[in-house]
Amino acid sequence: MQNEELQKWKKAGEIAGEAREYGITLLKDGANVLEIARKIEDYIEKKGGKFGFPVQISLNNIAAHYTPLPDDILCLKTGDVVKLDLGVHIDGYIGDTASTIEIGTNKHTDIIKASRDALNAAIKLAKPGTRIFEIGEAVESIIKGYGFKPIRNLSGHKVDRYILHSHLTIPNYNNGDKTELEEDIVVAIEPFATDGVGLIREGKPSSNYRLHAQGTVRDASTREVLEYIKKEFVTLPFAKRHLTTKFTPTKVTLALSNLERAGIIHGYAQLPEKSDGMTTQAEHTILIRDTPIVLTKKVD
Repeated sequence: MQNEELQKWKKAGEIAGEAREYGITLLKDGANVLEIARKIEDYIEKKGGKFGFPVQISLNNIAAHYTPLPDDILCLKTGDVVKLDLGVHIDGYIGDTASTIEIGTNKHTDIIKASRDALNAAIKLAKPGTRIFEIGEAVESIIKGYGFKPIRNLSGHKVDRYILHSHLTIPNYNNGDKTELEEDIVVAIEPFATDGVGLIREGKPSSNYRLHAQGTVRDASTREVLEYIKKEFVTLPFAKRHLTTKFTPTKVTLALSNLERAGIIHGYAQLPEKSDGMTTQAEHTILIRDTPIVLTKKVD
């Protein structure tokens, strides 16, 4: 890995870690999720980064992919278990990180610790030559040791430039994959724990999208929105609310509908736990070395 590339990975990870810690301070009873997301994304830009994907604020049984709508009125309340998941990129090099916070109560301390401790155990194995199933095995063991289940159909992933989910899966259970980690690849490891059945299902639309395929559309206003998406986000995920700052809501809604129908963009669903169990998440982005480099750790 060239030094210039390494410095971009490190800078993206550093800003992501700082943004995560800043975001945690905003998670309070009565706080509006849209305002939280806006503040975090503004913070990222002020630090010199760009968001690698829309800030996700997923509550309780929703494991992932809740990003606020342009007019979202949802507010946090005491007792909520909040997964704050965010990404930062520098020239396409992405830091992806998440943490779980309980608002005002301490009823879910163990399940939060389960995902955090599983992540810490997995990081110790993030070295060249480790077989992928060994990471999943460690995650599963820790989470089950707390009396919970890992979410089997959510996983970590390799990260490449401008590709958030690249072609390598880091499981949260022993899936038997004997593929060995290679030096200098970057992976995001993200254990999810639940008191439910250990699976997620697709829920409501999330308003998260990404460019999926090349294609053309006849409608001129839709083409204008598409060109903006290509320029601003390349292949990284974006949210509907990121478009309504540039175009009218009506224009955005029509364009997204046209582009999704044409297969040019892919829309993500919210991901609730299949039995509506409580869910927690912890995540870091790691550079695979003999001594693993946690790119998104808190910088003191």
